[in-house]
Amino acid sequence: MKLTGSQMVIEALKLEGVKTVFGYPGGAIMNVYDEVYKQDYFEHILTRHEQAAIHAADGYARASGEVGVAFVTSGPGFTNAITGIATAYTDSIPLVVISGQVPITMIGTDAFQEIDAVGISRPCTKHNYLVKDASELPRILKEAFFLAKSGRFGPVHIDIPKDVTAQIAEFNYPDEIVMQTYKPNYKGNMRQIKKAINAIKEAKKPLLYLGGGIINSNAANLVREFINLTKIPAVETLMARGVLRYDDPSLVGMLGMHGSYASNMAMSETDLIIALGARFDDRVTGKLDEFGKHAKIIHVDIDPSSIGKIVKVDFPIVGDLSNVLNGMIEFAKSEIDATKYQSWRELLNQYDQIHPLKFKDSSSPLKPQWVIKRVGEIVGDKAIISTDVGQHQMWTAQFYPFSFPRQFITSGGLGTMGFGFPAALGVKRAKKDKISINFSGDGSILMNIQELMTAIEDKIPVINIVLNNNYLGMVRQWQTFFYEKRYSSTPLNLQPDFVKLAESFGAIGYRVKTKDEFDKALKDAIEKNVVAIIDVTINRYENVLPMVPAGGALYNMMLEFKD
Repeated sequence: MKLTGSQMVIEALKLEGVKTVFGYPGGAIMNVYDEVYKQDYFEHILTRHEQAAIHAADGYARASGEVGVAFVTSGPGFTNAITGIATAYTDSIPLVVISGQVPITMIGTDAFQEIDAVGISRPCTKHNYLVKDASELPRILKEAFFLAKSGRFGPVHIDIPKDVTAQIAEFNYPDEIVMQTYKPNYKGNMRQIKKAINAIKEAKKPLLYLGGGIINSNAANLVREFINLTKIPAVETLMARGVLRYDDPSLVGMLGMHGSYASNMAMSETDLIIALGARFDDRVTGKLDEFGKHAKIIHVDIDPSSIGKIVKVDFPIVGDLSNVLNGMIEFAKSEIDATKYQSWRELLNQYDQIHPLKFKDSSSPLKPQWVIKRVGEIVGDKAIISTDVGQHQMWTAQFYPFSFPRQFITSGGLGTMGFGFPAALGVKRAKKDKISINFSGDGSILMNIQELMTAIEDKIPVINIVLNNNYLGMVRQWQTFFYEKRYSSTPLNLQPDFVKLAESFGAIGYRVKTKDEFDKALKDAIEKNVVAIIDVTINRYENVLPMVPAGGALYNMMLEFKD
């Protein structure tokens, strides 16, 4: 059948099973929005900023495991979206972002709202397209969804000039995509898997290093099965929180700059690192020549360019984690003695007992760690937790009792302030049966505070818990530790009244200073199922500990700070 370019976009989304699109209209994408108005297959959510549209699609993708979709217009509409695209790219999140562009005849003339969107997005997308003819659109749209959610996931950008959206052409949507130059290896080499199992057999102190790729591969249950079979202890990255239950006896904890003492010591003393879907980020490795210096390394990843990129790998395995783990489990059943690592596990338990994650509780002002733990006690696995970026993000990763994969939604690689609230909107649309809670700081929450209007208009009940210390807390912490308390541009002494601000949008605001007040506010917000801000006054100078100074060795942790 013959369709306009705009109609092709809508029809492709239907065929891909897309149920929710986030976006913001404008002149160059107006023809597409005219078709959005006419259709009733998917829901379109109007965010109040293009960055928020991408973050919301990102949160939707992380929570659901499906491709997130967003529409933006040309020029400033697209440049506003770049932060969201880069956020998704660094965390390998599958998105399809469709932008409008000025007509083909006007490209290169500095036309109104013209920008080289393809050039700008090239460094932070898995792939991008400038569509020059409507006849290309069916293939490009199909390829975009295929690329976003194959191999190493990532955002794909399609830039469509306005005249192409009006052009009529045949709509022949492919059933499948075959790309000669793009063929991810999913299987994993069985000889390499066998070598990895032999290395595990020979190791005395093996350690599983769990990364976010496990979640993208939906391989958490296989990881749990492998651990139950082998009894090898495991550490998680920030992006892997929830792969193991918080109370799993094999979970040592989160590792890295703000990881637990036991986790960082485990990585420092292991003789075999089994890295599953992790990329050896600098916040995890610390000083590279001290990282795992006693260990051989097994690295399993779908992306061959990630293997050996940061550290030398002894046993590289390129493949999808689900397939590779199935092979490892079959070998392990007959070849791994689960009792031989008992003394290693006991040593790590001793490390945890010597320096557990802890804080000195107080009733006034409240400790942020208590607030996070309390939320976990009240809602537990009934909630999906989003965060912005800063101290609250690290406290959440340390103290929330995560039970399942995709329960923790956070910007790991790019560290994007303003991510949490719009991402939590996407989470709630993807998982309507879950409570969507966003932990934020009084700095981060203001970066996309306009999305209160989106939440109210579309009836998306997200609870924002603002841990308010009147500081850009993480920067203040670094200034305290390393800059002799020169608090340059970090005090936030003049802040809005968050209760009145919430009410002005039509949400509910709560001001909390005591434990009883917090319990009442959280339970009331859950019961009323409304958009809410809970403004919690916390200790201004609370620090995130442990902390490995930037570039330091993992075993050289700051466990306390004495003024």
